[in-house]
Amino acid sequence: MPRTAALAALALCLCAAPALAQDGQQLFNLQCSFCHNDDSMGPKLAGVADRKIGSTDFEYSAALKAKGEAGATWTDAELDSFLKSPAAHTPGTKMTMSVTDDANRAAIVAYLKTLK
Repeated sequence: MPRTAALAALALCLCAAPALAQDGQQLFNLQCSFCHNDDSMGPKLAGVADRKIGSTDFEYSAALKAKGEAGATWTDAELDSFLKSPAAHTPGTKMTMSVTDDANRAAIVAYLKTLK
């Protein structure tokens, strides 16, 4: 599937997401897994909770690498802030998708903490 069509399909899923029950795994599968299912578009997220930012083998943006080098970790607050507005949290990040709904972000963060 061409990347443009895939992003269009993802955008349609994102429009429907606020109407979903706050099921973090379901939201993750709809909003995040397309890019985070392997290391081709985004890093794998297993073990992301409390991990040093930018510390896996993925090719992170310089901005995320710098946060990790400064000692930042993916706490609940960091994950929430990043998901709310990746560009505001880390100018220069490669991630362009955001999760604007507070309850959806909380559910996704809770689900990320279960990934080992």
